[in-house]
Amino acid sequence: MDTEQVRWPNSLWAAATPDGPDLPALVGAAEADVVVIGAGFTGLSTALHLREAGVEVAVVEAMEPGWGASGRNNGQVIPTLSRPDPDDIVARHGAAGERFVALLRDSASTLFDLVRRYQIQAEQEQAGWVQPVHSPGRIKIAERRVRQWSKLGAPVEILSREQTRQMLGSDAWFGGFWNKSGGHINPLALSRGLARVVLEQGGRIYARSPVVSFNRQNDRWVVKTAQGQISARALIVATNAYTGEFSKSLAPDIAQEVMPVLSWQMATQPLSDAARKTIIPGRQSMSDTHGELYFARYDARNRFVTGGNVLGPANKTEKLKTMVAARLQRLWPEIGQVQFDYVWNGYVGMTTDFLPRIHRLGPDAYGWTGCNGRAVALSIALGGELSKAVRGVPESELALPFSEPVPIVAHGLMRLIAPFMLMVYRRRDAREIA
Repeated sequence: MDTEQVRWPNSLWAAATPDGPDLPALVGAAEADVVVIGAGFTGLSTALHLREAGVEVAVVEAMEPGWGASGRNNGQVIPTLSRPDPDDIVARHGAAGERFVALLRDSASTLFDLVRRYQIQAEQEQAGWVQPVHSPGRIKIAERRVRQWSKLGAPVEILSREQTRQMLGSDAWFGGFWNKSGGHINPLALSRGLARVVLEQGGRIYARSPVVSFNRQNDRWVVKTAQGQISARALIVATNAYTGEFSKSLAPDIAQEVMPVLSWQMATQPLSDAARKTIIPGRQSMSDTHGELYFARYDARNRFVTGGNVLGPANKTEKLKTMVAARLQRLWPEIGQVQFDYVWNGYVGMTTDFLPRIHRLGPDAYGWTGCNGRAVALSIALGGELSKAVRGVPESELALPFSEPVPIVAHGLMRLIAPFMLMVYRRRDAREIA
């Protein structure tokens, strides 16, 4: 594991969020009806939905709730995938794909409704999500997505270049679209809030207990850690990009079908009142069509939360500060001098086709991976579906397009090469779409 992952990085969310609940480690033997591996968004959402149905559940977490990708991301609540559109998903998965698309369409509202229902304080703002296009030809992307999502009843609208300029306060983009149901949250606060609700609803969470293996014994699933084990009728593996980071023996096929890529996040000092009147004045979250993604949103303290990526060794933090500050000044000249108080990172689980992978792991056992940068809304919604799966809801009613795990060939080598895809993305970003 990257040594930067072992401790909390210089994260805005870690600095701004009250501590989570005090949780025990898994020591000795325990039992549950359902055991969930991973206390990120998926695991906690699954546990909460199970408790709502009266099912006994225990969550086993390697570190603490939200320590992994769920607490380290930008916090944008986006009810789409990063590249595949509805027609692509249905073409791949048929009727299950149609159900999955409906789940995805409603995923942002599912998250915000859950937060409101349990009064979780996660700095949530359902102000919408905008995807502007960075070249004239890429307006075709926005038009296609609006056309497909509109047919399914999603609250999407195409934006002209002038509308995009007014919404974002910049002339850098050539139009785009927005989804009114999206927005942004403090992801670590959401993780810790979900953990509290799971406990209040009678669930159990074990922390600082990395799972080393799981197997089937006498019609039960047995999950083992260094100090204990827990057996259960049903199992959910919800470890995503961190599946292989604590134990190589934990679901290696799943760990090797995604590429864990470091995603860097950054937060400025609070912007001035004058700057906020012109820079995304409606406080929508924004991520555009660059492969080397440009993205930004405000936090509750009016910091601008953005990010980027750089290649090579040396001091990546300082390189990022210089590069992203220049980017922000180019996009929004009125932002003035840019100073970053926080820079942190976490893994994103990328698949080769940008589609998630959802698996049956055996009798009453399921797992998924491959967030591709869209896990915040999707994982909360998937938690509800995974809870249905282990409660015996027929597969024909589940919004879960199942597939078999297919590890990436030469995964270790490809993991070394993956960061250099940044150069490929930059070349593609510079080309116009015919």
